[in-house]
Amino acid sequence: MQVTIKDRATGTVLAAASDPSQVFAFEGNWYFAPEAVNQAVLKVTPDTYTCSYKGTCNWVNFDDGQHLTPHVAWVYPAPKSGYEQLAGRYGFYAGTRATTLEERT
Repeated sequence: MQVTIKDRATGTVLAAASDPSQVFAFEGNWYFAPEAVNQAVLKVTPDTYTCSYKGTCNWVNFDDGQHLTPHVAWVYPAPKSGYEQLAGRYGFYAGTRATTLEERT
């Protein structure tokens, strides 16, 4: 199954993968390997969120130079013990959201 996440306003592909080593579902969200995301338009920010059990993540903005959408994804650079599989992966909310659109084929 191919999973694609797009910016809802522009249709720009933010992440796409079908190989389980490149994308997996966890806690109702999609986690993509860095090589499966469009790093040309995704910018990791210094803004953080702390989950009591996974640790601290950095928010990721969509920025194509003309459009800026904050907090479309997140990255745990060093998650807590037991969540190492999330390290460095880009997390996206599953389904269609206010700022992102999920497509599965």
